[in-house]
Amino acid sequence: MVMEGEGESEQSHNVVLFPFMAQGHMIPVLDIARMLADHGLAVTLVTTPLNAVWIRPILDRAASSSCRVRVLDIEFPCAEVGLPEGCESMDLLPSNDLKINFLRATELLQEPFEKLIRQEVENPLCIISDMFLGWTVETAKVLGIPRIVFHGTSCFSCCCSSCIHEKKPHINVGSDTEPFMLPGLPHDIRLTRAQLAEFSKGNSELMAAGFSRVLEEMRRANAHSYGSIVNSFEELESEYVNHYRNVVGMKAWPIGPVSLCNRDQIDKAERGKKASVDESACLRWLDSQKPESVVYVCFGSLCRLAPQQLTDIGLGLEASGLPFIWVLRGDREQVDQWLPEGFEERVKGRGMVIKGWAPQILILSHPATGGFVTHCGWNSTLEGLTAGLPMVAWPLNAEQPMNAKLVVDVLKVAVPIVFDTQGVVPKEAVEQAVSEMMGNGEMRGRARELGEMARRAVEEGGSSYMNLTLFIQDMIAYKKARTMDTAPVCDSPPPCTSSE
Repeated sequence: MVMEGEGESEQSHNVVLFPFMAQGHMIPVLDIARMLADHGLAVTLVTTPLNAVWIRPILDRAASSSCRVRVLDIEFPCAEVGLPEGCESMDLLPSNDLKINFLRATELLQEPFEKLIRQEVENPLCIISDMFLGWTVETAKVLGIPRIVFHGTSCFSCCCSSCIHEKKPHINVGSDTEPFMLPGLPHDIRLTRAQLAEFSKGNSELMAAGFSRVLEEMRRANAHSYGSIVNSFEELESEYVNHYRNVVGMKAWPIGPVSLCNRDQIDKAERGKKASVDESACLRWLDSQKPESVVYVCFGSLCRLAPQQLTDIGLGLEASGLPFIWVLRGDREQVDQWLPEGFEERVKGRGMVIKGWAPQILILSHPATGGFVTHCGWNSTLEGLTAGLPMVAWPLNAEQPMNAKLVVDVLKVAVPIVFDTQGVVPKEAVEQAVSEMMGNGEMRGRARELGEMARRAVEEGGSSYMNLTLFIQDMIAYKKARTMDTAPVCDSPPPCTSSE
């Protein structure tokens, strides 16, 4: 709970949250908003009008006398940067070529954001903003408050990204498939250039498009932030929490898994977009399956797979003989074209295909679910760990290969997917990986232990609960020191990049 200074009320402590406009970035920030409000703080969340439409009902449902979260709108300048009208989320971009336009649009929010906070938020305590909104560090500086960065990934991934940026171990390898070691980390972690994000490899087309400037400004701004809120927990990656704090040099408060603030069924079902399947029908189907028997397959909100790869996934799941839920993004006509001919009829009763958005937390936490095939976006990875499930690690881009290294090599709770020489996973490899995941008792036991640790971490007195309390105390102490003009200045090395 908030520790108030003399003469201060809870209402005098108002935290401003500004998530990046993409589902995978926004959903955990909504959870953080609720957690801060439950600890007695007033919370103001800033987003664009179309995003506010789906955010407000989620926060309104959670509203109570102890949960005060206000949503403020800020107009998104689509036309000014050449984006289609209403394209206020990265998920809605019709082409990856428009990503740089989207990032430029977020930069244009600096002046209206500062004006909005000055007009609408009395005595802000701090700004917690996404790593892609690095310019908010300037707003925080002008307002005389700390800026806290939210990377949306693990300390492990941040440490790996910092190592790659600072030491560049990938520069001297002979090919994109030759492994290189990340020096100075607590474990022997090896990657290939092919596994790095395009901007980490110095892709000339991306650099020419303006990514170089955007990323460098983002790194510089994040490095000068006061600290970092992390959706993780100490027991999961204690060596990397310490490395991030002591070697990378960033103040960090692991307060996760933040998804565990969704305690009842409706919160789990309606976390994020409205599900494309009837939740009660989904639960009835799961209830009809044996415990720990169902394979859940989902590749996140931004990842896209080639039609032939989707066909191989379907045939691999069919060949496994296991019950499954498979989530496919895209409109229904497209999805129907991608599925193997006659697939749904052949697996009827044993397999469920969800075309669109799925109630992921609800599915993962169901007793019938026994394993998770994931793209290793951090939200999904942590949700799988929280549910105590073994996984098949199928990373596609961004920091996902690093998350895969964490669950495969460090935590040993995941089976790595095997790509062929063309970067494709054949149906036989899908079947083999799924069968290995579901049949590995030792892996399942380790995953179950981590799930129990995750739940204890967020309980009162747990490590994440205490870190959130310490974070709030730190912000209040900063505010009191600022009134005496003695607030500290933070300067840290560049942090990392992320995806959902």
